[in-house]
Amino acid sequence: MKKAAKILGIVFLLSVIVCIVSTVAMAATNDPSGAGYAAGAVTGKETIGDVATAANKAQFGVNFVWVLITGFMVFFFQCGFAMVETGFCRGKNAAHTMTMNFMVFLVGAIGYFISGFAIQFGGVGAIANLGGSTALNGLLSIPGLGGILGYKGFFLSSGSTYDAGIYAMFFFQMVFMDTTVTIPTGGMAERVKYSATVITSFFISLIFYPLYGNWVWGGGWLATLGANFGLGHGAVDFAGSGVVHAMGGVLAVAGAVVIGPRIGKFKKDGTARAFPGHHVPMAIIGTIILFFCWFSFNAGGTLTGSDFRIAIAATNTMIAGAISGATAMFYWWARHGKPDPSMTANGALAGLVAITAPCGFTSAPWAAVIGLVAGILVCIAVPTVENKFKIDDPVGAISVHFVNGLWGVIATGLFADGTYGDGFNGVKGTVRGLLYGDPGQFLAQLISVCTILVYGLGVAFIWYKVLDKVWGLRVAPEVELAGLDLDEMGAYGYPDFQLNTNTELDSSSPDDAEVKELKNVKYRFRIKVR
Repeated sequence: MKKAAKILGIVFLLSVIVCIVSTVAMAATNDPSGAGYAAGAVTGKETIGDVATAANKAQFGVNFVWVLITGFMVFFFQCGFAMVETGFCRGKNAAHTMTMNFMVFLVGAIGYFISGFAIQFGGVGAIANLGGSTALNGLLSIPGLGGILGYKGFFLSSGSTYDAGIYAMFFFQMVFMDTTVTIPTGGMAERVKYSATVITSFFISLIFYPLYGNWVWGGGWLATLGANFGLGHGAVDFAGSGVVHAMGGVLAVAGAVVIGPRIGKFKKDGTARAFPGHHVPMAIIGTIILFFCWFSFNAGGTLTGSDFRIAIAATNTMIAGAISGATAMFYWWARHGKPDPSMTANGALAGLVAITAPCGFTSAPWAAVIGLVAGILVCIAVPTVENKFKIDDPVGAISVHFVNGLWGVIATGLFADGTYGDGFNGVKGTVRGLLYGDPGQFLAQLISVCTILVYGLGVAFIWYKVLDKVWGLRVAPEVELAGLDLDEMGAYGYPDFQLNTNTELDSSSPDDAEVKELKNVKYRFRIKVR
């Protein structure tokens, strides 16, 4: 033992000596501060061209890093959505709900890679902040109206799109699209077939989302309402209140209507039962994750790290989300006697959705107003959707994303203050809303809202109707009552826990209103024994 200790001591002493010698030897050649990096590259023979090249490389490097890092953080939205939706649903559906929120990314990425990106941005032209490649120059247009879809960039290979800047753009825009794919899973949770969600995710990412995205962000006809018809700067949406959230919201509306309410949600007298979420702490943590990622979601919309407007966008995002969350909390507290956790969370998310379009075009006081209105809207919308329209939305996706997505688009047309957006959508001058002297901008925003309602809601409703007829949207009633985890996924979300599934919320009752959508179920329940 003593011999071993001596050997170890000698080895330790030799290691220390080696470290000291190495440190002294490297001190003359290393540069721990990095101060010599730039100086060491200077030879004294540089030309103006050399200096310009180095400056451009640094500028583009900043932009690429900014776009990719914000994209990385927006991808983490998937974690936030998965936790919010799963937490607000019942434990017997945990594996199904959580996996859906991961699956939609996998499927959505494939669909966007195949055709979604090409349709949305195939004709956007040069992306100056990301290298300026002109490969995305294929835009199909209708004379007298404007562009309707792009056709360069299918599989990221057609039309010479093998370009670093275009790849960066694809990555960033793909994670935005994936938010839209995720939203309807909340509105249809606890009764939708997993397979139907897979099919729908392909539909959204291949064509549904990219078309409207092209019209607003890809140089399409809504974007050129200003250049072609003199309506402000055309439809503007800084980071996606309309393009991302309202389009996801219309899918949640249409899907929830076509699939029908959960068994037992509504009584025969028309009143609704509350279905408490099984894990409120999970939902709150998910909300915090979403709030954090939203800073990148909105500020990343500049597509450049050197645009100082990123500070305005991020700060407006924080203010609107905080004001909206607090407004919803106090509103619910005053009306119902308790500051409901789910309404507080959805209140914050509503404000974040609403500020997403105007975040770069307005000031902090208006951001506070936008958040205040959003917090009230979500508190009015949730009971209205449930009690007046008899739509079962387990997580509040309709009230958060659809209602406040539209509010965000409208708010941009009201409060854009003319301090940003010079040259936006090819129109000289900055973006000004109705309150700052440009009624044309407000009209362009209203046309964008109408397009969401007509195209978005209309096509989404037709899609779900056809899918329900051909494939089936809803699981069998026995599966719904028992929980979707085992029959749909083959595994429980909580295999080591005994879940309480013997309540009136987990069984049919003579007092339940008829769910006529159950007649469209395509298969019978089969008990599976492991």
